[in-house]
Amino acid sequence: MFDIARLVVRGGDGGDGAISFRREKYVPLGGPDGGDGGDGGNVILTADLSITNLLAYGRKTLHKAGRGGNGQGGKKHGKRGEDLVLSVPVGTTVRDVGLSGEDAVIADLEQAGQQAIVAKGGTGGLGNTHFASSTNQAPRIAQKGEPGEERALLLELRLIADVGIIGYPNVGKSTLLASASAAKPKIADYSFTTREPVVGVVEVSLETFVLAEIPGLIEGAHSGRGLGHDFLRHATRTRMFLHVVDGSSSSPVEDMTRVNTELGLYNSNLARKPQLVVVNKADIPEVKARLADVLNEFRSIGVEPVTISAATGEGVAALMKQTHDMLKKVEDARTEPHAKVFRPGPGGRRVVVSKEGDTYIVNAPALERLIARSDIADSTVRWQLNQQFERLGVSQALKKAGAVPGDKVRCGEMEWEF
Repeated sequence: MFDIARLVVRGGDGGDGAISFRREKYVPLGGPDGGDGGDGGNVILTADLSITNLLAYGRKTLHKAGRGGNGQGGKKHGKRGEDLVLSVPVGTTVRDVGLSGEDAVIADLEQAGQQAIVAKGGTGGLGNTHFASSTNQAPRIAQKGEPGEERALLLELRLIADVGIIGYPNVGKSTLLASASAAKPKIADYSFTTREPVVGVVEVSLETFVLAEIPGLIEGAHSGRGLGHDFLRHATRTRMFLHVVDGSSSSPVEDMTRVNTELGLYNSNLARKPQLVVVNKADIPEVKARLADVLNEFRSIGVEPVTISAATGEGVAALMKQTHDMLKKVEDARTEPHAKVFRPGPGGRRVVVSKEGDTYIVNAPALERLIARSDIADSTVRWQLNQQFERLGVSQALKKAGAVPGDKVRCGEMEWEF
């Protein structure tokens, strides 16, 4: 199972607005007729039951949606860019690991068909029809399309199951899963036999629940030792645990405590999930001889364990019935609580002025897109741009920032004297 992928997604760029004039013979009142550029497409993730891993995203790291079409004369608007829909397995968590250094969960796709827009397309640029006025009836300016949003994402596939079987390696987790369901996990007498989570469906009283084996945990798993992170992430969605301990261990209670410590160090919510402690290998003579002492040791710390033999099936049916009954009482806690992330949208016409050396820098995205689409070498175009500067409050913002006549000002590729 390939359950982590890193990729960069980029929304489609918006199309450029057109600079065009109506010039048909015998048609009065021609004027500007440049259409707007089309919006860029979005990048969308969708949860798909037919996808079982993230392997496809290990081969290609950049995914970009379609660009919006450019505007044309006759007030023809550009075509909207095509959305890029990426299918991921159900249970995929999407984190923005930030080109800017942030790290936040932006989507948790735990239901089939659930979708999330992870990169928005850029807005199409305005054609020259939008810049006509009583004093400027032949505008030769238009906006360039806005760039699409770009994000660096980390996709994590986290198994969705009702019950997770946890415990040290070789305590019998795979054997228990095989005994309780039709799953066929690999079973052997060496550590880390199971390299990825295995799921099975258990039927109790005509009802079912999903049982998953979370591969063996060891000390240091919370920091990644023994593939700890790969294993532990799958435990976050389960509603409860079956904590299996080896009855032949020198100290089953200490084994349970160490595993629970690793759970808590990785994620404090995991340590608070309900557990049923299961003492396995009760069919072995040496375990039978000390079973009463083991049970009393658990009871001394307030834990009432269940005794089974996963190899022979002894007590497994009763354990599944007890698990089913406990599930009915457990609040569904499969979805991790995430802090709400607020991302304010762009400020629209807001103008920000800063100073670099002896030059004032005007930061106004809408204005920069206008400059990028214009022939600033043309004196008529520069005059029309100056009108937009006044309309958008650039002069006022410069004065507020301390600019005086004669100071250098730059916005995008255009530089002028205030």
